[in-house]
Amino acid sequence: MFAIPGKQAVTLTPRAATQIRNLMDKGGTTGLRIGVKKGGCAGMEYTMDYVADADPNDEIVEQDGARVMIAPMAQMFLFGTEIDYEVSLLEAGFRFNNPNVTEACGCGESIKFADM
Repeated sequence: MFAIPGKQAVTLTPRAATQIRNLMDKGGTTGLRIGVKKGGCAGMEYTMDYVADADPNDEIVEQDGARVMIAPMAQMFLFGTEIDYEVSLLEAGFRFNNPNVTEACGCGESIKFADM
């Protein structure tokens, strides 16, 4: 939908691709759907769900055996995002390095985009 020929909508770091592949194997799914929804103190939150079948309007990104589907309404917000997976002493989780984000809350769970 918002694709540039020859450029993926999002990219995955090797750690993120490995974690997504592991989740696909454990859950028996075809991939993870990424989206955004209203919520949180900054206004928007990322969503991630297991997917059995891709929606025909999803943007599908395949990298190193990992498959991510981007929900149609999220495509313009996620274009250019790098998805990483980080592990620290206290937590582990996906991190979205999104050039479209203008603000984030202190906890890092919610985001705000420039008016589009």
